[in-house]
Amino acid sequence: MVARVNTVAFQGVDVQHVSVEVQISNGLPSFTIVGLPDKAVGESRERVRAALHALGLALPAKRLTVNLAPADLAKEGSHYDLPIALGLLAAMEVLPKDSLSDCVVLGELSLDGTIRSVAGVLPAAMHAVANDNRLICPEGCGGEAVWAGERLDILAPLNLLQLINHMKGTQVLSRPSARQRSDVDVFVGPDMALVRGQETARRALEITAAGGHNLLMSGPPGSGKSLLASCLPGILPPLSAQEALETSMVHSLAGMLPEDGLLTRRPFRDPHHSASMPALIGGGAKAKPGEISLAHNGVLFLDELPEFARATLESLRQPLESGKALVARVNHHVQYPARFQLIAAMNPCRCGYLGDVSRECTRAPKCAVDYQAKISGPLLDRFDLQVDVQPVAIRDLQDSAQAGESSRSVAARVAKARNLQAQRGHGLNAVLSGAVLDEVVNPSAEAKTLLGQAAEKLKLSARGYHRLLRTARTISDLAGEAGPVEVPYMAEALSYRQNWT
Repeated sequence: MVARVNTVAFQGVDVQHVSVEVQISNGLPSFTIVGLPDKAVGESRERVRAALHALGLALPAKRLTVNLAPADLAKEGSHYDLPIALGLLAAMEVLPKDSLSDCVVLGELSLDGTIRSVAGVLPAAMHAVANDNRLICPEGCGGEAVWAGERLDILAPLNLLQLINHMKGTQVLSRPSARQRSDVDVFVGPDMALVRGQETARRALEITAAGGHNLLMSGPPGSGKSLLASCLPGILPPLSAQEALETSMVHSLAGMLPEDGLLTRRPFRDPHHSASMPALIGGGAKAKPGEISLAHNGVLFLDELPEFARATLESLRQPLESGKALVARVNHHVQYPARFQLIAAMNPCRCGYLGDVSRECTRAPKCAVDYQAKISGPLLDRFDLQVDVQPVAIRDLQDSAQAGESSRSVAARVAKARNLQAQRGHGLNAVLSGAVLDEVVNPSAEAKTLLGQAAEKLKLSARGYHRLLRTARTISDLAGEAGPVEVPYMAEALSYRQNWT
């Protein structure tokens, strides 16, 4: 007798269909799982056996074979427990086979039959919708699965007994309700009114938010670089419905999606400088998403940029251009989305006080040259804006009149600039390229002349040239000018690249 239950395997954000085939045949008692299972899948035998025993059911004293098809697709994770258990119950005729034929099932079983939450329910729910299937998932994941759409039929039982009773008609499980995160629980960051002085850095941060650009801040310790970076989430608009779904799917795969619903604010990731390349880009034993993918549609903040391993930093170059993280391993070749804003901060030299007249670096200029050389030219070229953040005098910190605009005021201007970009229909300025970039920027004759002269003097690369055009377009959008980019906006954009070589 053979029973089949549908489940899934995760290949990055892509979901692959997996069929769990259970056969009970004559022979010596055994329980075998085949089809490239990992250790967690192999241990499903004991969890399933204990869960069924808790319900008062014993496995037949026959040969039990569980085939996870297709056999050449690696299977990993504990979410195969529930489909294996339901396949066994169908093969034992405890449940009718036709009740499971159109279901996608995933969930981990406790030894007492409780169904525990698992990662990746939201992508699995999207797969079920695409294939006109129903979904059976743990109760703790039901509020997540509901976001896949109203037409998805979802069962989210607390334990195996509830699910059996529902399928036999002795109990009715209601559809789980959608839950959305409250604003109280979402990181927004400090208000920009807390930033005293730093007008140039504040302006650069506003431009960064409006166009989705990358920003590098350089300055001595305590000058406010980290504070400025942490203010960025507060001036960014909330995620759109599509962006929230994309970002939440990545967090779901990583097992980091909160139980109270989808993400509504843009993620802000700030890994320590000791982070490894797999932690930043993605990978590891199970090719999990890294920090750049967890920051998808949000912000990745790298403080103390030169302290990161050089190979780790260089691995950022390709994702910054493509918006994707490709993780290639012997057993895994997966692709995660990674369209993020890179915000970085660094000291001008190792001691941190180059250019500070009160505490001048005693090893200048070698200290600065050696320290800054840790950041390669190709990586620097991928920052749209670079600003020097100078220390603020104590008297300015004590002067309440030095307080700047609030995040609310800045966010309103950012929203207007982004609305202009949305009306054009080409995405944020930071991702414009090719003929679309020329059409959207369309600099005036004077601005084009200024740009050509500056590009020659600064010896800009083609990438740097295009990034300068994008920045100028954003500055023009912030001014409410939707027409050709004029000289003042081009000149301001150039001011953020004049320190580059």
